[in-house]
Formats: sequence, structure tokens, C-alpha cells
Amino acid sequence: MNIVRTAAELRRQLALWHMRDRTIGFVPTMGALHQGHLSLVRIARERAERVVASIFVNPAQFAPGEDFERYPRQPEKDAGMLREAGCDLLFLPEVETIYPPGHTTFVEPGGPGGPGEGLEAAHRQGHFRGVATVVCALFNLVRADVAVFGKKDAQQLAVVRKMVRDLHIPVDVVAGETVREEDGLAMSSRNAYLSPEERRAAGVLYRALSAAERAVHAGERRGGEVRRILRETLDAEPLARVEYAEVVDAHSFQPLDTLSGDIVLPLAVRIGGTRLIDNFQLAVEG
Repeated sequence: MNIVRTAAELRRQLALWHMRDRTIGFVPTMGALHQGHLSLVRIARERAERVVASIFVNPAQFAPGEDFERYPRQPEKDAGMLREAGCDLLFLPEVETIYPPGHTTFVEPGGPGGPGEGLEAAHRQGHFRGVATVVCALFNLVRADVAVFGKKDAQQLAVVRKMVRDLHIPVDVVAGETVREEDGLAMSSRNAYLSPEERRAAGVLYRALSAAERAVHAGERRGGEVRRILRETLDAEPLARVEYAEVVDAHSFQPLDTLSGDIVLPLAVRIGGTRLIDNFQLAVEG
């Protein structure tokens, strides 16, 4: 596996692959990798002849007071994990590479009725602006045929897909399933922040989603009732502070009163000082 840090180095390597008509899969990450990330690399490996991963802790997607400075960084360990997973090229850019001096251009993913509104966008001001901008920049640098994102960040995935459609970016966006711990907690780099007591409490996210899923499978179609089930389960955990527990359309991420079609049950919950997100994605018959 080659490791490059500059745009020029990246372009030189990619030019060789493009000349040989190699298909390229891309997995953008912020590092602190776990098995969820590696599952995305394996999906890219199945769909493309060469795999590129990036590690970049993007300052533009962190709001003031969030955990940018303490976000876990372990590039050497991550590189070894990527090598074992079958990655061919690791892009490790500095901030100045992604945002050159004098950078002033950002991608605004908001808009009425779209996935860039509400939920994460409402609770983390400017978050999706930063996500869309860095993903657009990385797409332009890597010029991949396939890009793989995890379903755990469901709203982010919807924002990226809409950006790709709206801006005519020639990449196929593929979703990888959420990888979970034994108690159902979604794997996340931020899980490392949890104390043992908080880690036990964090299982409540999966329990709440499972309870809501059972209700939907049993025939519940009232959005308000599904929200009540989510909140009731979460509120029973003393260490949990709920930011949102919703029922939304899978494409627009707008709230639903009546469940039908593809839906998402997204959660954002603070366990102690750690903010965790998760979701279930369901196909609901009318």
C-alpha cells in the first residue's frame, strides 16, 4: 500500500491507474478506524480494481466547542489496518492541501425539503456544509468510479447522494451496512470516549431502535407513536440525554406522520459527554 500526502503525489499515482483503465473505489474517513471502516474497504475492493482510502479530520465539519482537537488520531495504526484490508493507496493530506491558502469556496447542501435540513444540520450548525465541501474536494482529487459510505451516518449519506446528483459528479455512491458490537451498539470512533459505565448505558440506542422496529413490523404506522416508543426507551436510561429520536423519509429526511415506503429512524443521544448517533432503515408497506 502506498501512502501519499500531497495532491501532486496523489495525481501521479492515479494517472497510472487511469492510463491502464483501472476502476477505482474510494473510502473517505477521519481515521481512528474500526471494523466498520474496514467493511467499507472490502466493499470497495469487490466493486473496483484499485482502492483508495483517505484519512482527514476535517475542521470545517466541527462546530465551535465540539471535539475537533481531541478527536482520536492514530495514522500509523490505521495504515496497518488498511493495508491488511486490501487498500492500495492511502491519502493523508494536511489541512492546507484540502483547503489551500485563501480558500473561500464551500458547498451549501441545505434547501427546503432536502436532507441537508433538520436533525444533524439543526444540532450541528455548519456540519453538512463542511461535509459536503470536503467530500466534493476529495471526489475531485481522487476521481473514483465508486465511493463507499456507511449507513450509520444515514443523513450524511443522503446529503452526499443529493450533492452527487445535483452537481453531476461522476461517481457511484454505495452504502455499507452498519457494523455493530455484540450488544448492538454501532461501531464508532467516538465509542472510545465512553467510560465502562457509559459503555454499558450506550446499548440503549440499539434497544430503542429495536423496540420501534418491532412496533413497525407489528403494523404500527403512526409516526407519533413510533417516536414515543423511541423516546420512552431512551428516557429510561439515566445516563442518556436525547437530542432527537425521529421518523423520517429516507430520501428527504423530512419527518413523517404516517409511515410508508423507505423510512429511517435516526437517533442522536449523549451518553455522559459523548454524542452518539445511530439509525435503523426500514422498508414499510402502506
